[in-house]
Amino acid sequence: MWLSRRGLPGVLGLWCYALQRPSFARTWSGYKGPMAETLSTQVGTTGGLKALHQQNGDASGDAMVEPPPEAPKPAGQEVEPAPVCGEHASTAAQGPGKRRKRRGATGERVVPPPKKRRTGVSFGDEHFAETSYYFEGGLRKVRPYYFDFRTYCKGRWVGHSLLHVFSTEFRAQPLAYYEAAIRAGRLHLNEEPVQDLSIVLKDNDFLRNTVHRHEPPVTAEPIHLLAENEDVVVVDKPSSIPVHPCGRFRHNTVIFILGKEHQLKELHPLHRLDRLTSGVLMFAKTAAVSERIHEQVRDRQLEKEYVCRVEGEFPTEEVTCKEPILVVSYKVGVCRVDPQGKPCETVFQRLSYNGHSSVVQCRPLTGRTHQIRVHLQFLGHPILNDPIYNSAAWGPSRGRGGHIPKTDEELLRDLVAEHQAKQSLDVLDLCEGDLSSGLTDSTAPSSELGKDNLEELAAVAQKIEEVVEAVPQDLDTLALAPEKAIETDVMNQETDPLCAECRLVRQDPLPQDLVMFLHALRYKGPGFEYFSPMPAWAQDDWQED
Repeated sequence: MWLSRRGLPGVLGLWCYALQRPSFARTWSGYKGPMAETLSTQVGTTGGLKALHQQNGDASGDAMVEPPPEAPKPAGQEVEPAPVCGEHASTAAQGPGKRRKRRGATGERVVPPPKKRRTGVSFGDEHFAETSYYFEGGLRKVRPYYFDFRTYCKGRWVGHSLLHVFSTEFRAQPLAYYEAAIRAGRLHLNEEPVQDLSIVLKDNDFLRNTVHRHEPPVTAEPIHLLAENEDVVVVDKPSSIPVHPCGRFRHNTVIFILGKEHQLKELHPLHRLDRLTSGVLMFAKTAAVSERIHEQVRDRQLEKEYVCRVEGEFPTEEVTCKEPILVVSYKVGVCRVDPQGKPCETVFQRLSYNGHSSVVQCRPLTGRTHQIRVHLQFLGHPILNDPIYNSAAWGPSRGRGGHIPKTDEELLRDLVAEHQAKQSLDVLDLCEGDLSSGLTDSTAPSSELGKDNLEELAAVAQKIEEVVEAVPQDLDTLALAPEKAIETDVMNQETDPLCAECRLVRQDPLPQDLVMFLHALRYKGPGFEYFSPMPAWAQDDWQED
């Protein structure tokens, strides 16, 4: 009765599915009942178990077997198949041994499945060869180069046109720039040239935008190797150089300099130092070593010691600061003491005092962002040349005791305005494009900055606007001969007709302006201890200029 209700084909399907399960196969091998005889007879007539595998869409006889049949579909009604995720999204079984590509409705744009990304460190010779360095005025500089920004469509972009996305989230360039970039073949969607900014984005769309990239200069001081063995590389990082690519920095980073000049590749940073902080920096050579030392970090087995020079006469006795720290803005990179912040602790001990400033030993017992700098500001002894936490933007007391007479929004606005006026937005890991994308309110800065700074800020802003406004006129002429323009780009990477940055004349920073008086002096852990030399500004006989 049960067999007649199910039908022999359905029973065979269930039986083949069950035989893939070892426990059932072992049980069935010893069973000699009438059902076994019936099924064995049917299998014999169809060419054995291999033929049954082929009927279920697997000609190879491997373990890809269809699950038991679902309830029958209503006549004349198509049932939407369950969505397939990840790398298999474009391949669903279609008959014996075949796979089919996803197809949309007639005239609908088809989105290919996302590609697998290589996990872990991914910088190699092809990346290091993108451009080269040159040295000038005590600075390490990167020759401008072409670079592909790549991204998958973000959830908030789905259903919006490229025009909408560029006009709302990428306002660093005028729309005329993106229109010219299309004509020059620099915008790609799923590796096909974009023809029209009105195209509507879908989930898993892959965008590639070729840009002419400029990097800020860093100090020309070399990166000295302090130690190297089969497990780790330890260097003395100069101030002003980021550890790894971020923001506008790529080749002017420790990772790229070590790869290009020391042939040290595929390194894993074991900790991070702020861009302006110098001193001991450790890298693991393998993922296993990286995980082992990170485990030690999580277990608080690492001891870190810093040295800095601060404003005024620091107390002679040991000072412990346990004030919690709150991140004001991740994008700008600003923190402050706040009861709602994360708990942290730093121990300070004065080493010397020269009548104007003090050299202080710092031992952070936790690892919060800007912890040493924020605690010193709270104590009323900010680092002497800290461009963020010793700024007038914090008010008359400069954040001492946590007293900040303005809102977080006003603080960020004033910090940005101050560094924009000085053409030093890189200190905040920002560029002008970040401001136009809605980082801060477009209201006037507060009065703490002073009239001179505001006038300088206005002059800088006007100069930038003039350059950006001038670019679209040239972009229109580019459409007349895009092939010629692209050929020119390849021949001369250092200038580009679409690049507004090429037309800006920026004043280089002085090498001394790239140094902050905070240095990682010592790192100690189970079985290792590394030191770097005491910097010149921490010597007892050092005098301010």
